[in-house]
Amino acid sequence: MSSIFERHSIRKYRDEKVPDEIIENLLKAAMQAPSAGNQQAWEFIVVSKDEDKLAISKMHQFAKPAENASHLIVTLGNESWARFPMMIEQDLGACNENILLQATHEGLGAVWLGFYPIEDRTLKLKEYLNIPDNCIPFSVICVGYPAVESDVKLRYDESKVHFDRY
Repeated sequence: MSSIFERHSIRKYRDEKVPDEIIENLLKAAMQAPSAGNQQAWEFIVVSKDEDKLAISKMHQFAKPAENASHLIVTLGNESWARFPMMIEQDLGACNENILLQATHEGLGAVWLGFYPIEDRTLKLKEYLNIPDNCIPFSVICVGYPAVESDVKLRYDESKVHFDRY
């Protein structure tokens, strides 16, 4: 469970490429996520070209970390594959968390940039990356070697826990 407690959002990265086999490990972790009815209606675009990362970093005010990440992983929900389309967001949330946890395990820093359901963000990403209409661009996950040390704080708050009833 150490990856769970060590994981935190990293937005600044060293100028060092993450090896392909580690990116593949992140994608393997993503695909191990639970999904409704085991539908696995996800796809991924791995972005590594500097000009593409720069363009994506300008798609909304909170996307700046994309510019200097080693790689971006764009998570997509493919509605054509979904037997339970109303559950795609939950499936992709679990998928994203697996990527973030595996990134921590691999010694990487990562941050999840939200795109869906904000229409102007998703349309920009769809257009730029030629994403077909049947796919929902859910998020962009920036990954790279952390350029900063950060202090992880335990977030457990027992006042938010209720037993048997609220």
